[in-house]
Formats: sequence, C-alpha cells, structure tokens
Amino acid sequence: MKNNCFNSGLWQRIFPEAIPPGISIVDMIDRYFLAYNAGRLREVCNVMVEKIFRDDVVVGMSLAGAATPAGLGSSCLVPMMADGLIDYLVVTGANIYHDLHFALNLPLYRGSPFTNDSSLHRQGIVRIYDILMEYKVLATTDHWLVKALGQREFQTRMGTSRLHWLLGRRVHEAEQQHGTSGMSFLAQAYRCDVPVFTSSPGDSTIGLDIAALNLTGRDIQIDSSIDVNETTAIVYEAKKNIGKSGVVIWGGGSPKNFILQTEPALQEVLGFNIKGHDYFIQVTDARPDTGGLSGATPSEAVSWSKIDPDMLSDAVVCYADLTIIMPLVVAYLREKGVRRDNRRLYQRLPNLVDGLQKAFMEVKDFIQGKRSVDETIRFLRGDK
Repeated sequence: MKNNCFNSGLWQRIFPEAIPPGISIVDMIDRYFLAYNAGRLREVCNVMVEKIFRDDVVVGMSLAGAATPAGLGSSCLVPMMADGLIDYLVVTGANIYHDLHFALNLPLYRGSPFTNDSSLHRQGIVRIYDILMEYKVLATTDHWLVKALGQREFQTRMGTSRLHWLLGRRVHEAEQQHGTSGMSFLAQAYRCDVPVFTSSPGDSTIGLDIAALNLTGRDIQIDSSIDVNETTAIVYEAKKNIGKSGVVIWGGGSPKNFILQTEPALQEVLGFNIKGHDYFIQVTDARPDTGGLSGATPSEAVSWSKIDPDMLSDAVVCYADLTIIMPLVVAYLREKGVRRDNRRLYQRLPNLVDGLQKAFMEVKDFIQGKRSVDETIRFLRGDK
C-alpha cells in the first residue's frame, strides 16, 4: 500500500479483537470506543488526560439538566473536586437544590417513566422522569433551606459563589449530623474552596425560598454582576498568569452560555487583548440546527471569540446523554490516576477581581466609548 494518508500514522485501522472478560474501563474506551460518539468519548478522555487536567490549565465546568437527582453529584462531581479537577463550577439552581436531599438523607428512588402520574399525585409522590420521591422530601428540604437562609450571614448583597459557600458550610455540617459525608457536591465544594455559580439564581426552589423570605422582611440580595466579574476574573488570571483556560460543559442551557461568556466579557466589553478558551469539551444531546446548541459548537464559539481559533483541534463535542458519559469519564480519569492540587479559588476571588479591576482601568477607554466601531472590530480580529 502506498497511500500516504493511511501510512502516515494519523489514521488507525479499525480491527478490534473480541472484548475480553474483566476488561478495565481505560482499555475498554481506548481499544473499543472507535467511531461515532464512542470515538468522541475516547477523544474527550484523551484530551482531558493529556492536555486539560494539567497544572497550567484552569478548568471551569458547567452542568445543566436534572443531573443530581440521578446521583451524579455524589458519584461524579464529588470525586472530581476531591481530585482537584474542577477549579470553578457553573450549575443550575435545581442541581444544587436536589443535591441537598442527599446530604439531608432524604431518599430518592429509581422508578418507571411510565407510571400513572395522577396516581402518584394522589399518593404524594413526585416524579423526575424515572426518579421518584415523596413530596415530603421537597417540604423537608425547603424547611431546612428557609431556616438556613434566614440566618444573619445571608442578609446581605452577594454573588452566588458566596451564597453557595455559606450554604455549603451548612450542608457540610448536615452531612456530619446525618452520617452522609461525601454525598453532597456543594459540601465538597465548600471543603475544597471550589467557587460554585448559578447563572439564573431565581430559577430554582432556592430562589423561591429567598424570595419568600424577603417578603417577610429579610434582605437577601443576589447580585449577578458579582458572578460575572468573578468568573471573568478567574479566566483573566488563567490567561495572564497561569497559562491556559479550559471548559468542560455537561449538557447546555444557561450554565453553558455563562461559562463561555467570560471570553466576550474580557475582549468585547472590557477590551483586553486575550484570545478565547484554549480547551473546549462538551457532552450534549442538543442539536445546532434547531437552535438548541446555538453559539456553542466549537466552530460557532470561535466566531464569538469564545474559543481560541488556533486551539480548535483540541475541541471535542460528544453528542450523547451526559448521564451515560459522565460516569464513564470519571471512571477513566480515576483509573488513570489523574489528580491535581486544589486551587482553592473561592478564597482568592476578592484578589482576582481586584486584579481584573486594576487591569481594566488601563484599557477602560474601550467601554467608555472612546474607541470607534471600526477600531473595535479590528481589535477583536487581532489586526495591528
């Protein structure tokens, strides 16, 4: 054979042997996940091990969908935080709310998606597809939340990272009380000082409880601009002083956009001469042609300056159910022994934002309108 393409070593022949009994997860993925989205999963694992989870890469992770009721908080997020693989996290408020059930030892059950919902309603049972729980699980969680959020330390203006750190401390105490240590990712984030952000803080039962408390005279103010500046400051620090920035996106939704918008914030709004994220991994079952993945495929994200165009070859999208893929990825990483020291970014947030503000003051002409539209376009394109 003389074909240079096949003989270059870049392409590998698909010629697998029979899967042996007792095969490890690493061998299974490396040797038998050969094509289609199985092949993309192998690429996800390889890029993570070889490039993303390195000491000079700050890794942000986002998670949408009802993942924690399915147990992915304790099974996947907790060990990844313990292994230093999540530097900051953006999730839906619902994922945090349902995470609390596990810390409070409130049971959720595997059921059927074909159960009669009218019958469930009469029995006081709530269904999340094939996950079932008694309504008193929600009521007990709300009671715990209202009692916690009513404390003096929450009566202030703050971003969601502060809100979740304060809640995480109380969840950590609840785990000790109920004998459920290691079941809550929010408690683990508190222990590891991993900042946890919610892009839509009012869009969950936690937001409903805060709103109800404010009706009684409490004064809990969640300021999303604090979150925007803190996440932007993290990425600025990553690009300027640490090395590179990587994002791992589980699902899509608002958390996906929030974690990606740090780059337009730095370039388009604040005027820094910084390229987009260096590494991009997404696991999603959404489609770009219906708008469900709009602006978030790697190539589209390049056009928004969200991803460095020179690093596009290291961007991988696996079109699959994250509840299948996430446990496989975590098992692969743990078997490979991939670990890093925790950066403990939560404790550093005030200094990071201060550094961002000082740097911005040097380029503030951009946001004050002193740069023309044409100059702005040339700047974003990197023209001299």
